[in-house]
Amino acid sequence: MLDNINLERILFLDIETVSACKTFGDLDDTFRKLWTHKAERIKQNDSDTPESLYERAGIYAEFGKVVCISTGFFNNEQFRIKSFANHDEKILLLDFVEMLNKLNKPGQVLCAHNGKEFDFPYLCRRMIVNEIKIPALLNMSGRKPWETTYLDTMELWKFGDYKNFTSLDLLSALLGIPSPKDDIDGSEVSKVYWQDNNLQRIVTYCQKDVLTIAQLLLRFQGKPLLKKNQIVTIE
Repeated sequence: MLDNINLERILFLDIETVSACKTFGDLDDTFRKLWTHKAERIKQNDSDTPESLYERAGIYAEFGKVVCISTGFFNNEQFRIKSFANHDEKILLLDFVEMLNKLNKPGQVLCAHNGKEFDFPYLCRRMIVNEIKIPALLNMSGRKPWETTYLDTMELWKFGDYKNFTSLDLLSALLGIPSPKDDIDGSEVSKVYWQDNNLQRIVTYCQKDVLTIAQLLLRFQGKPLLKKNQIVTIE
């Protein structure tokens, strides 16, 4: 299957998300009650409280928002990376949708690591919240399994083992790919955003993830990894 995939018809992507508000106390009354109910379901220790668990709110589309989407695509001998980042989630999503609509041609594929469980549904849910029409490349409603435009490197690594979860940093270490976690990791994104106010640092981190996903697919295909001079960042 992988041998038949045209690398230049794949859009690699990764998203970074944070809680919708800086702190639990910043939520309005309705969402404070709703998060309290959610926290009761996800807590693992008696010491866990809605306030202490709120740093995890960003992983839930109902309580979080997207602050960065990084994309990458092969073009001749280059791998070109473009990011969408904005404090205003709706502007970010509209810009990303504009790109997807331009790419909506037969054979186009979206690729992410654990994308089927996280990136793709999260984006769709946040588009609905922001009253944005879900573009055809993301909208799998009513499609048959063989009509999907999703490619997931974690699913490819499972080889049918649905019990297995393998993180991007573990796979990159295993396969000799430079780590994307050399600065921050996913657990630190919310702090970097809300406390450090450093969106650009999150963009850099997200771009490293996209590059790693592309490198993973190259390794799955038995092809050489990208070299530094082949990687281009588009402003």
